[in-house]
Amino acid sequence: MNMSQLKSCACTASLVAACTFSAPAQENHFGNQRISVVASTVPANGDVNPYGIARIPQSSGSLLKGNILISNFNNSANLQGTGTTIVQIAPDGTSSLFAQIDANSLPGPCPGGIGLTTALAVLRTGWVIVGSLPTTDGTAATAQAGCLLVLDSHGNVAETFYGSLINGPWDMTAWDAGSNAALFVTNVLNGTVAAAGTVVNKGTVVRLTLDIKSGAAPILQSITVMGSGFPERTDPAALVIGPTGLGLDADNDLLYVADSLNNRVAAISHPVFRDTSAGIGTTVSQGGGLNDPLGLTIAPDGKILTVNGNNGLLVETTPGGNQIHSALLDNTGNPPGAGALFGLIDVRGVGIYYVDDASNTLNLFH
Repeated sequence: MNMSQLKSCACTASLVAACTFSAPAQENHFGNQRISVVASTVPANGDVNPYGIARIPQSSGSLLKGNILISNFNNSANLQGTGTTIVQIAPDGTSSLFAQIDANSLPGPCPGGIGLTTALAVLRTGWVIVGSLPTTDGTAATAQAGCLLVLDSHGNVAETFYGSLINGPWDMTAWDAGSNAALFVTNVLNGTVAAAGTVVNKGTVVRLTLDIKSGAAPILQSITVMGSGFPERTDPAALVIGPTGLGLDADNDLLYVADSLNNRVAAISHPVFRDTSAGIGTTVSQGGGLNDPLGLTIAPDGKILTVNGNNGLLVETTPGGNQIHSALLDNTGNPPGAGALFGLIDVRGVGIYYVDDASNTLNLFH
């Protein structure tokens, strides 16, 4: 942890409030910023609670390059772990339904059914992978292991990845080399339901390596536990809290992990080729502005961006661990901003796209 330059910063109650922790020799990307609502994330079936977000790298089938996919975690009755839809949103706000997944028509097992999480990725070959952590009634008591669903570029489920190492897939990032790829996935259900709200140190990060042949569904080559021992627990408001957001640095040499319950950003070294667990990794930054960090992405300049589950703040951290800027993205609810933010991506020259669960919108911080 490197917190020597951290200074307190009081945000105003306005929807957009940029705060500077410390900024000598640091470029402030957060100055004079505003929030724009791009579009509603609610499809025709009424699904709510947008979680996952991924930008489409190449046009293929129904996927249009530069558009954004959003996965919904709740159904129209606002029950967690029951959302079945992925929407596609263009930068101009035009939206369409990319996929509506029927748990009764899957090509392979997905224990418990469908409840689409923040684990969402789009590969250059047009394959879309999304995590499912399903419930039957919106409560953690009925949560089951779920799976990863592999969809083609038209939104049809082609296969599922499941098994003992896939247990509540919560978030995901991908290393994409075209003909092969690696998915890095956090899991939050290892012992959590049985613990009934007590913290258990069993959260994992796993790597799935894929072989992708032209015209064929990805072939799963292996699943490796990259990280283990992360704290996790069930929660009546959030369903589950545990290791969440993931991001690869530009050299693919570090995998950053949002360790939510420890208010920490961790790093796992050599993630693409590692064959053993790094445990809970090394601490990059802890405390300070981090308050239940959930979504995580890497900015084009290499800085780590996280959004807090407890107060609606976006926090920018250097790879060296200095928290240098913060911005208030949502101050609604009680307490203000709690439970509103999950997935985010930073697009060079455009801004930071993020989902807001409180308003069920895709927003742009720019």
